Amino acid sequence: MDFKNKVVLIVGASSGMGRALALRLAGEGAFVAVTARRKDRLDALVDEMALRGDLGLALAADAQDPVAAEQVVKEVVRRFGRIDLVVLNAGGAPALDMRTMGAREVLACMRANYDVAVNVLFPVLHQMVRQGHGLVAQTNSLAGWLGVPLQGPYSAAKGALRLLIDTCRVEFGPLGIRFVSLYPGFVATEATANDGMPAPLALSEAQAVDHIVRALRREPLDHLFPFSMAWLVRLALLLPKRWTTRILRREVPALQSPAPTPPTP
Repeated sequence: MDFKNKVVLIVGASSGMGRALALRLAGEGAFVAVTARRKDRLDALVDEMALRGDLGLALAADAQDPVAAEQVVKEVVRRFGRIDLVVLNAGGAPALDMRTMGAREVLACMRANYDVAVNVLFPVLHQMVRQGHGLVAQTNSLAGWLGVPLQGPYSAAKGALRLLIDTCRVEFGPLGIRFVSLYPGFVATEATANDGMPAPLALSEAQAVDHIVRALRREPLDHLFPFSMAWLVRLALLLPKRWTTRILRREVPALQSPAPTPPTP
């Protein structure tokens, strides 16, 4: 894809990779619409684009609300007439120990990582079907390929998105829509700075965006990065599951025993 004069919608653009990607694509001549919940950050991002002579549009919304997400898509189309590329980049989670969680907490984490993508994806797909073309890029995670310690609900949501996009590729491909699934390893961002997760071989935001832009240009079906982490994940998928489970268990911290209840006087 050549980004010049393309209409791009980036979800989760108020910080991190989404923000850095928005600036990068706007700098290459794209018309970039950005959405997230934090309006002040989106406005600051679009102001920064304008100072460089780039065109941006800030649309604050909570994409966990399907009505709000659909309104974002409609406004982009109203302003620009089409959507050439959507980047579904929202989500994330701190370290989560499922041994201490209830069902509501698990589902809330999954909704924050799954529903946000789905609520934007399908209005965009309907628009792209009307156009007869479009590129959908979804920022997944290497954690979407196997159950990662302290990331169970996050891994489950990303795994569900991986399969959903794979199926969309089958059903919407003949209608002119292409799909790129991005699977980064650890990326050092504002959101991950104090999330409690160990982050071996972490990339900087700039390095991650370089990978993403290259993938958007080449449009591979799946792009796993960095190579070293991607290789480890592929190896884990080849090993017998019993072996992988034993290896991953070594990364699980000991469960802290609850404080004893004092005796009743």
